[in-house]
Amino acid sequence: MAVLLGSDNAFDRAFAERLDQEDPLKHLRDQFIIPSKADLKRKTLNKSTHNGDATDTPSIYLCGNSLGLQSHRVAERINVHLAAWATKGVLGHFIDHDDTDIPAFLNIDDAAARKMAPIVGAQETEVAVMETLTANLHLLMASFYLPTKEKYKIIIEGKAFPSDHYAVESQIRYRGFDPKDAMVLIEPADSSVTLSTSHILSVIDLHASSTALILLPGIQYYTGQFLDVKTITAYAHSKAIIIGWDLAHAAGNVELYLHEWDVDFAAWCNYKYINAGPGAVAGLFVHEKHGHVDMTAKDRSEETFRPRLCGWWGGEKSSRFKMGNLAPEFVPIPGAGGFQVGNPSALALTAVLASLEIFAMTDMKSLRTKSVTLTGYLEHLLLHSSWMNQTSNLYRIITPSDPNERGAQLSVLLKPNMLEGVLAELEKDGIVVDERKPDVIRIAPTPLYNTFTDVWDFVQIFQKACEKAGTGQAVEPNGSTMVHGGFDEPDGARSSNSMHSTA
Repeated sequence: MAVLLGSDNAFDRAFAERLDQEDPLKHLRDQFIIPSKADLKRKTLNKSTHNGDATDTPSIYLCGNSLGLQSHRVAERINVHLAAWATKGVLGHFIDHDDTDIPAFLNIDDAAARKMAPIVGAQETEVAVMETLTANLHLLMASFYLPTKEKYKIIIEGKAFPSDHYAVESQIRYRGFDPKDAMVLIEPADSSVTLSTSHILSVIDLHASSTALILLPGIQYYTGQFLDVKTITAYAHSKAIIIGWDLAHAAGNVELYLHEWDVDFAAWCNYKYINAGPGAVAGLFVHEKHGHVDMTAKDRSEETFRPRLCGWWGGEKSSRFKMGNLAPEFVPIPGAGGFQVGNPSALALTAVLASLEIFAMTDMKSLRTKSVTLTGYLEHLLLHSSWMNQTSNLYRIITPSDPNERGAQLSVLLKPNMLEGVLAELEKDGIVVDERKPDVIRIAPTPLYNTFTDVWDFVQIFQKACEKAGTGQAVEPNGSTMVHGGFDEPDGARSSNSMHSTA
């Protein structure tokens, strides 16, 4: 990588074009619908309402960390599902068709789990595609957070995504404990915004005797830091602590080996790097050691499977449609499927399945190889161009520089009061990124559909935007269409009314 970018030609657009020509995954971009600049500006969905000028050129979409782009096959697959529903009605639950490989409604969740498993490094039975991320976290914590008088704390990071924070806090209250005492937040040990592995392990040491559960992000949403899942998981287990992971920004982004790393449980959304659409059906992982069901037990009053919140869709298919409530008693599907509660939307699952079919055209190792180079190229241009040497005080990258400690995303901290001006300039030129107020832009080149020329073009426009905003010359913001991610305090502190124990 260093040799590749060490050339003086790396700053020429022709260099980016050559990288695109040599990219073995370049054909995958054709699977996606890239919004044009006209699409972003037009106030209607009907494309015939504009004059077809130069703004028909593709936008530069670097926001897959917030919402992935739609693939062509999503609409194709959904139309097949709608045809099955239209022509078969309720019978569509059970009938496979000769002219499509879209499964019957009853089995589409199993098909999605099969395709999802290799993306997160899991066995097929360890994955379920179901619910939403926060709902899954609640379902998982209902099973894995089993506090006692002695061990009742949950350790999370201090700058966890708010929904994770709320979920943990509410689980603690629901179990009758006080978040002021039972919720431990890991804050950076120094002025850094990232968390070192050694510091995380020291916090685990400090609270090990009273901790019932750890919940951490695979990739931290604000900084883009990729935590050492393997090492931290092993350390938690050495202290006899259950550990789960929120993989919202990791699934489909970095290589994961959840089974091999002995992760207890994990959950993720499928609308970011998986590209399954806004609010898509999410996914969860339960290690096989926790998914065992004793199918031979005669007395169901005995503990024959891990305690959980149960629903009919988590039950064995052979008895799922039997309406007796006492006999047979509930027997969950072995593995993660047994954590399902209600029947999922087959329509929504079809969109997930369509997206997973694109992942099946390659593998995570190949995607990660391109991603490391793509994000490395972005970093190189941002930090080493002649323009940066002249105006180095306008921004800095807060994402770790080690490719092993980050995914696709770079988080760029701007000089105060520049954000709105920079965003307005980017929007004017058809660039979509994500912002976290007051001063951070998150840029995520995605290997499935972004190119090296996307990165090169973005940096030229971004640097000019920074120069204008830094000198007060940027265009006035006017209803920006950038992705507004909410407000994040620059020092990572939470509001004073948040209840937790800080570490």
